[in-house]
Parts: sequence; C-alpha cells; structure tokens
Amino acid sequence: MKSLVITLISTLGISLLLLALAIVFGGPKAIPALGSISQPFKDIDYSDLPQVSYVNARDGQALAYRTYASLVATSCEDKVSSVVLVHGSSASSQSMHQLAVHFQQAGLSVYALDIRGHGESVPLGKINYLGQLEDDLEDFMLFVKPKGIKTLVGFSSGGGFALRFAGSGRQAMFDNYLLLSPFISQDSPTSGNNSGGWVSVGVPRLVGIGIVKQLGINNFNDLAVMGFALNKTEHVTLTYSYNYDLAMNFRPLTHYQDNIAAVTRPMAVLVGEDDELFYPEAFAPLFAADTQNSSADHVPSTQLISVTIIP
Repeated sequence: MKSLVITLISTLGISLLLLALAIVFGGPKAIPALGSISQPFKDIDYSDLPQVSYVNARDGQALAYRTYASLVATSCEDKVSSVVLVHGSSASSQSMHQLAVHFQQAGLSVYALDIRGHGESVPLGKINYLGQLEDDLEDFMLFVKPKGIKTLVGFSSGGGFALRFAGSGRQAMFDNYLLLSPFISQDSPTSGNNSGGWVSVGVPRLVGIGIVKQLGINNFNDLAVMGFALNKTEHVTLTYSYNYDLAMNFRPLTHYQDNIAAVTRPMAVLVGEDDELFYPEAFAPLFAADTQNSSADHVPSTQLISVTIIP
C-alpha cells in the first residue's frame, strides 16, 4: 500500500512538473513575417478614417469603434440598414476602412469595431474570460442600437467569431451574417498548416493552460499562446500575440459543426480563389453539410467582389 501511495505521489509530481514546463516554456515560436498580409494596406488613404468612439462594456472597459454614416439620403432613418464589421486576427477597425466606405456609399450605416484586445480596445492581446467577446458585442448593440436590418460581417478570424455568434443563443440580434474568408478551425478542411504560416501556436502552453483553467487556476492568463507573422509597424496598431481566452474566443466553437448547424439566420460565405491561408474549394461542402440556411462560394481574386445583402 505504501509503495502504491509513493508511486501515485511521484506520478502526480512528474505530471505537475511537465505541466509547469509546458506552460512556462511551451509558448509560440517566432515566425517570419508574411508581407502579403500587411503590404496591401501600406498605400491605403486613411485621410477620411473616422475618429474612434467608445462604448463601455459591462465590466467598465471602454471599447472602440468607428461610425460611417450612410451617404444615401432617406426620409426615414429606420429604413437605413446597418452593418457591423469585425476585423481579422491582429488587426483593428482601421483594416476594414475600405470595405466600410463601400458599404457606406451603398447607403448602409456602418460600424467597424476594435474587438477587445485589438486597436484602441486595450490592453492588446488579452481578454478576461471565454465568452467575453460575445458579451462585448451584445453590449455594443444595446448601446448603439443600429437601425433597420442589421448584418454582422466578419473577416478571417472575425468571420469565425461571426459564425460563433451566429450559432449562439444571441444570433437574433442580427438579421443576416456575412463571413469573408472565415477561419473555421485548425482541424477544418478549409485550413492550411498554421493557416498558411500566419500563426504560430504554442500548443504545449495552450493545452497546459486549458488544463489548469479547468481546475479553476487562472494565474497564467497573461501568457501568450498564439503569435502572428507580423513586422513591427508605426502606421497601424497591431496585436502581435493572444492570451488563451482571446485565442479560444475569437473563432468558432471547438465543435464548429455544431456551431454551423445551430445557425437559423440567413448567412453567406465568400472567399477568394487565391486565398493564401485557406482552401476555397472546401468551404461550400463544409457549410452545405451542416446547414440549409447558408450559401458559400469562392470568386476569382482578379474580379472586384460586389456584395448585396437582401433582407
């Protein structure tokens, strides 16, 4: 009996040691920057970029967003539809500027968010608990009260988060969903290895923190579990790494098939055929298999993509 107890204690001690080593030393590795991700934004004219406004989330944190008022005159404000834009990983509302302007010129009221942990919604790279991003989006919607038919548009990881929201119990806060080259999962047939070299995941640390969080230990929440292939820049505010909660929240649920199947609102998915990070041809089968209420397509990258949202 005594030897069994000693064996169990030794096994537990070794397990705790390995867990500690995984958390301390198992973070993301530095990876070469992907110039193709940031280069297209270097020549964009931001002279007409709206100033940020702020909404206080339920925890008192100030969250930033930009407003693009509709440029089409109407006699009834409630007839103007609204679009809420969610940027991709590491980015901010500034990266959605051109898309926001096109929606604005089409007569829509547009709101571009700095998701918590990005842009002016500091601190960068961190949130406090899983589900906080959904709480933040709900707080934004209740405070701003966008008019008319409301559409949530998300790009890349933002598209994955839009899917997460679209398959949740709060999906009725929007009338439509549009996912642009959405990140679904590292295990999805749509994803390449490490998202085409864009992401470095510290798998040992990610797993280790996930285990200790199940035990109610949150002391390691500030540690980075994910890093991005970015160059340092002075022109835009970028987020270079994510903590555990942000990495796991800014995406669909782990069981993404259930997430897709739970969507009851109209949803469309668009991806360019030369997408560098994802496999365009895999999106349509994935969504067709899990829901009857969405459409997915890929379009030639040389063509100008024009999207019209119909209620």
